[in-house]
Amino acid sequence: MPSVPSVVTSISHRRGVRQFVKFGLVGLSGFVINFIIFSILQKTTPMPLLVDNSIGFMAGGVSNYFLNRAWTFRSSGDAKREGAQFLIVSLLALIVDNLVFAVLLHATHHTHYHTVWFVATLSSVFVNFFLNKYWTFKHLN
Repeated sequence: MPSVPSVVTSISHRRGVRQFVKFGLVGLSGFVINFIIFSILQKTTPMPLLVDNSIGFMAGGVSNYFLNRAWTFRSSGDAKREGAQFLIVSLLALIVDNLVFAVLLHATHHTHYHTVWFVATLSSVFVNFFLNKYWTFKHLN
């Protein structure tokens, strides 16, 4: 039976696992950008919360595109095509995010904005990763 360290080493050497970890780290930076922008907008503008959420989400997504392209997937492909595909994936993930946000916001009677934001944002991580890995950056798999 292989030892735990050798199993962990074996798993960590798999390209998809490394990409998912990098994607998560990049996503964390986008998560912070998203949170800061959402919080500022939520406190300073009269816009609906879904608009604040959408603006924050897309701002984090723009940052994520450039970092994922350069570091996670190390792409040298057509930046315009990949950018357009990444934007489409981000919009699909935003739909998932906003659906979860709206349902949870209603369920909590508009009392837990940041908790709702957090859960909604996490709901789109897998949509984002798998669609970007297997569509936007598929030529690198």
